[in-house]
Order: sequence, then C-alpha cells, then structure tokens
Amino acid sequence: MEHHKIVIIGGGPAGLALAMGLHDKGLGDCVVLEREQEAGGIPRHCGHLGFGFYNRRRVLTGPKFAAKLRAATAQFDVRTRTTVLDFTLRGTLRVQNEKGISEISADRYVLATGTRESSGAARLIGGARVPGVMNTGTLQQLVYLKHQKPFLKPLIVGSEWVSFSSLMTCRHAGITPVAMITEGPKLDAPIYFGLGARLAFGVPVKRNTKLIAVHGTKQVEAAEVETNGKRRMIACDGVVITGKFRAENALFSNGLIERDGTSPKVTQQFRTSKPNIYAVGNVLGHLETAGLCMVRARTLAEMIAGDLA
Repeated sequence: MEHHKIVIIGGGPAGLALAMGLHDKGLGDCVVLEREQEAGGIPRHCGHLGFGFYNRRRVLTGPKFAAKLRAATAQFDVRTRTTVLDFTLRGTLRVQNEKGISEISADRYVLATGTRESSGAARLIGGARVPGVMNTGTLQQLVYLKHQKPFLKPLIVGSEWVSFSSLMTCRHAGITPVAMITEGPKLDAPIYFGLGARLAFGVPVKRNTKLIAVHGTKQVEAAEVETNGKRRMIACDGVVITGKFRAENALFSNGLIERDGTSPKVTQQFRTSKPNIYAVGNVLGHLETAGLCMVRARTLAEMIAGDLA
C-alpha cells in the first residue's frame, strides 16, 4: 500500500499553501489530492480582482492567482482528478482516479476540502426545477471558464460578499440582474456594497425579502418573493442563489470526527478529534479570503513539522 508522511485532501489555496509550508520545513513526503482537473480551488473561476494581497502585496484576478499557486507547487506531488471516496476502518484513504480505486495511508491527514453554498433545496425554495437556477460557483464557471451567458436578467438571492462577487461576474458577461434580495433588514456584507450595487451597477437591493419559489416551464420566467408578509412576482430569466456556506463534509459526515455544525471541530492547533487528522481553510466553516486561508495553512505547517520532529 502506498504510504506518505502527510496527505492533504484539497488542492485549493489552503491545501497548496500547506504543501509549500511543509516543503519549506523539509517535509517533502507530502501528497495533495484534488478532485478537479487542475488545482487552485475557487479562485480558478473568480475572474474579478481581489486576490493575492496577503501573499504578494499585489492584487490579481482569481485565475492569475490560482496559476501562480500551481506554478509554485509544480514540482510537488499534486494529484488532480483524484477523488477521495472515504476513510476506511483501517484509517487509510480510499481514492479513485483514472487508474481505478486504490488506498493511501499517511502519518498525518489534513482536510482542506473547502466550503460550498447551500442549495435551493437546502433552503426549502419551492417551485419549478428549470434551467437557470444556480449558485455563484456555477455562474463563475460558466462565465469565466466556459465563456457562456446563461441568462440576461437574473435575480440574485443573498447579500454576502460572494453575492456581490456574482454581481461582478454578471457585469463581466454583460448580464444585468433585475434585483438583489436579502432576508434580513441589513446586508450581510458591508453597507457600502449595497450602495455600490445601486449606484455603480444599477441593481436595486431589496431587504426583508425572501425567495419563496421559482416559476417557469422550460426556463426561469419569474421568482415569487415575500416582503414583510406580502408576496409578489419578479420577472427574471435566472436565479443566482448565493452564500450560506456549508463545509464540504462528505468525508466526515458519518461521525468519523467530532463536528461543530457542518464543520470539523478543531483545537487551536487545527487538530480534530482524531489525533492524526487536521483541518484548515474554509472547511472550518468560517468563510475567509484565500490569503487568510493560506496564512493559517502556513501556521499549520509549522505545527505539523513540530509534531513530526
């Protein structure tokens, strides 16, 4: 069976930064497992500026930032198109790639699987299941990676930082959202984001408004919303459901380790309830910038190096 000192599950900013930190500490026997076709994580399909300040003191687009991460780890053992299926009862990993299914064991494992937005089903949004309903990640992939224009006048649901990221993605593609709605009386992002949405993007922001259902036959035709107890229809041809992030927890949803909500419960040293399993980055449930995730991953690298010394 293949064995390594450290196996990192997830090749986003946290996972790659951890690999770099471990390499700097002389721990070269480290493998990064990434299910996508290339490493880099979410920044790969965030075509707007805002990445790199913490690391290079310059602001880059997401794809350029991800490319620099890949270049910095090009000589490392980063295995893309490799899906971790589960932890076995022996404490090893069962993985699948183009060669089939195999097992890998390690002295230390690190969960760096990141986070994802809650789906419409998880939010109990009713109505039709038609094309044109998606989260921010899907929108960014369609626009930046596949150069598609999935709709013309969508409704954006949510007011977190990522919600305004979807607004920027729409502008890049020449898409004009009809409105942005949020359930609370205040925005989840800083208030000036809302001012920017209205003044710079021409998109009205509706507070105290909840998406009830999506309507349409072959595509989205309208969204049914409720504001202060009153329902109405908003004409639109798409819906972008943003935010309310949940940890990517498929590997530990079976009780393998203790959880804090959907995220692994960790100590200040990033250690889970299993002494040889750590967790770092947005899998911990606190959505942070790529730069902050990398800073924390570097800290973890020092801890693991001390642990294995």
